[in-house]
Amino acid sequence: MKSYAPILVAGLLLTPVLASAGPADYVYTPIVEEGEREIDFKFGTAKKGDDPRESAASIGFGYGATSWWFTEVYLKYKRENGEGTFLDAFEWENRFQLTETGKYPVDIGFLLEIERPKDHAEGWEVKWGPLFQSDFGKIQLNANLLFERAYKTEEPTHMEFKYQWQIKYRWLPQFEYGLQGFGDMGEWNHWEPSNEQVHKIGPAAFGKFALGGRQAIKYNTAWLFGTTSASPDNTFRLQLEYEF
Repeated sequence: MKSYAPILVAGLLLTPVLASAGPADYVYTPIVEEGEREIDFKFGTAKKGDDPRESAASIGFGYGATSWWFTEVYLKYKRENGEGTFLDAFEWENRFQLTETGKYPVDIGFLLEIERPKDHAEGWEVKWGPLFQSDFGKIQLNANLLFERAYKTEEPTHMEFKYQWQIKYRWLPQFEYGLQGFGDMGEWNHWEPSNEQVHKIGPAAFGKFALGGRQAIKYNTAWLFGTTSASPDNTFRLQLEYEF
């Protein structure tokens, strides 16, 4: 069965999926480490044509509660339309590891994320979906299929479909490189026309600096380019984690 793993993961990576990926969004991974604690900072900024630059950031605390459940709470900030930075939402992220690491050709996890915007008219946003990861020597592949919908809003909403993917080459612990991609397709059962979908792809860098004991600094960053007229022309994203 191992020989079919590259085909499975490649198929997932090439499958388009949705929800408007914000500039600070990152690629979720299914692996959980029990007892791990982290302070997590994310930042992203995007520019499209002559529109004002859109930026977003978040700060969170996460904990590996069990060998299969990692939970994290965030404060999220945003800057758009040339206005000042403001508190945008509170978020609770949960990742569940469903398979034992390395036991099968593909490691599988599940994401459940609940967000409460500061503007309560926007209701409650729920994001969920399967997370996939596979390793081939020094190459790591990730692919995530995500569904997102806002509930209890003033206006009707629809379930949207997103995708994320990542290819990483583990060169050195302090520096790994690869590619990342994000996409928004529209309603899960009625995709937008191709020129109205949002797709971003670009080079990425990753690394981890051990500080002794369980302490470490991790980073991952990417420079993404839009591939459709509806996508931002360019997006820069950065994630920094202090593990302890």
